[in-house]
Amino acid sequence: MIANLAEHTDDVTRRKPRTLAELDTAVSECRRCPRLVEWREEVAATKRAAFADWTYWGRPVPGFGPADASLAIVGLAPAAHGANRTGRMFTGDRSGDFLYRTLYDIGLASQPTSTHIGDGLELRGVRITAPVKCAPPANKPLPSERDNCRPWLVREFELLLPTLRAVVVLGAFGWQALLPVLAQTWTVPKPAPKFGHGAHFVLSGTPDLHLFGSFHVSQQNTFTGRLTPAMLRDVLSRAAGVAGLL
Repeated sequence: MIANLAEHTDDVTRRKPRTLAELDTAVSECRRCPRLVEWREEVAATKRAAFADWTYWGRPVPGFGPADASLAIVGLAPAAHGANRTGRMFTGDRSGDFLYRTLYDIGLASQPTSTHIGDGLELRGVRITAPVKCAPPANKPLPSERDNCRPWLVREFELLLPTLRAVVVLGAFGWQALLPVLAQTWTVPKPAPKFGHGAHFVLSGTPDLHLFGSFHVSQQNTFTGRLTPAMLRDVLSRAAGVAGLL
């Protein structure tokens, strides 16, 4: 798998998307991980009964948000019947409902809901992405799949570098997946910063980057009260503040 990762990294380097729009197009065409390709396409073909009239996206899901974002939000991977259906990060499921409602409440989204591409939603200064671009079985990507996808995230952060000032990571998986990406540009201390809800670290670089942690907006967390709207609002507000958005 190391050889495969090196080959994929070389491939991304050769393509070297010059803009986020080019990167998003390249991401949506990726077929690097056979297990994920098979799963995402099976889900798109069989569908869920509630979405029987939908034409599922069924491909890797690129990031969403403006190219000059100063705040990035990093999740885990697309949901099988959410982003894998709609083609937009955190769109079409209850996790997305929770996240976008909070972004709207603090003035970073143009509307409180995200149902489909073309619904009019716009983000203000925020880019939402994930370390794994394809929906994984049981929402659990393999380490090899995470690593295969890493060059896309590396390039995404390179393109955001001129304006990026803060990152909020939703969940421990995203935290661990993102640290090697950030180490390409910023100084990540050793031992590595530990994930926790409300965690805040400053990574030195040009410019410095503020790294925040939050519990993931999964239903398991939001339905049980482990993550409340107020808790997420607090983390996002602090991150937006240092990013110059509030």
